[in-house]
Amino acid sequence: MKITTWNVNGFRAVLRKNAFEWIPDVDPDVLCFQEIKATLNQISAEEAIIEPYEGIWNPAERKGYSGTATYFKNSPLSHEKGFGIEHFDVEGRVIQLKYPDFYLYNIYFPNGGEGNKRVPYKLEFYEAFLEICDDLHAKGENIIITGDFNTAHQEIDLANPKQNEKNTGFLPEERVWIDRYLEHGFKDAYRELYPEEEKYTWWTYRFNSRERDIGWRLDYYLVSDALMDRVEDVVIHGDIMGSDHCPVSLILKE
Repeated sequence: MKITTWNVNGFRAVLRKNAFEWIPDVDPDVLCFQEIKATLNQISAEEAIIEPYEGIWNPAERKGYSGTATYFKNSPLSHEKGFGIEHFDVEGRVIQLKYPDFYLYNIYFPNGGEGNKRVPYKLEFYEAFLEICDDLHAKGENIIITGDFNTAHQEIDLANPKQNEKNTGFLPEERVWIDRYLEHGFKDAYRELYPEEEKYTWWTYRFNSRERDIGWRLDYYLVSDALMDRVEDVVIHGDIMGSDHCPVSLILKE
């Protein structure tokens, strides 16, 4: 099974760039999109279709902001939008799919915002979701979390760690939440397979950062410990354009 995540930074923008052309070549079973910045009323029915997938959208109530969409070839046992926590759910950040042997969460974690003003909201989101994961793990369930975590975990995960120590995305109080997830029964699948690899998944549009590969690894797969032996590979598709993020694929052994 192959799962591919991508922060599209605007579904309509990606459509204008014809930036979904890579999908048949990568051929994922599940596509997890973040920051769709649109509702289904803002695009045509045809534009929402990605063959041969069925899609679920969870847009934010605020127009042109946040939102997630998940597309899949084979229907899951069930799906759910949000956490059931209103002040998170209005931003359309979560889609859960239930498969026979794991829950898959497509999540657009909050950004700390200009002047780090939304960092408290971001940390509250991390905490609330970890409680949900703890409950599922306590019931013997396995979990795959993917999406844009909006946090680079370690210095190896961004090109300029020292210059960003006071910036959201690399604040100590943000990074410690990745530690906590790893302490609560998760593995960072990419880092488990590639402990010394310096690869990034996001580059600012400024300063020719992508061409110079001055980026951050913000897009992750956290998998339950019991699932790690099924992880065959994690592939960062750095050559796929269309957003300030690139897609990342998790390949699971059947």
